[in-house]
Amino acid sequence: MRHGNHNRKFGRKTGQRSALLKSLARSLVIKGKITTTEAKAKEVRPMVEKMVTRGKSDTLQNRRMLIASLGDVRTANKLIKTAEDYKTRAGGYLRIVKMGPRKGDASPMALIEFV
Repeated sequence: MRHGNHNRKFGRKTGQRSALLKSLARSLVIKGKITTTEAKAKEVRPMVEKMVTRGKSDTLQNRRMLIASLGDVRTANKLIKTAEDYKTRAGGYLRIVKMGPRKGDASPMALIEFV
């Protein structure tokens, strides 16, 4: 039975899928907004929002968890600086704006950005 298995597979194996999501999260933190497919944006959104919530309280444990999940100290520091802007906000740090279909294969595209 597949109860609780609601994550998207993206036609990739587990390691490839986690590397893809980690790369998308890192790019989103560094650039502030990225354009990707709707499915990938919807999959990376809760992941990054949990990271921002963790970055709001800057403790050693939270910093180490962010470094482990983002893979880079500078990116984790940037996320912690970004999370300072959301100290009073209870959630909803990211926005997904749907765009038109991609020209090549007509897959639905979306812009994901910090609010």
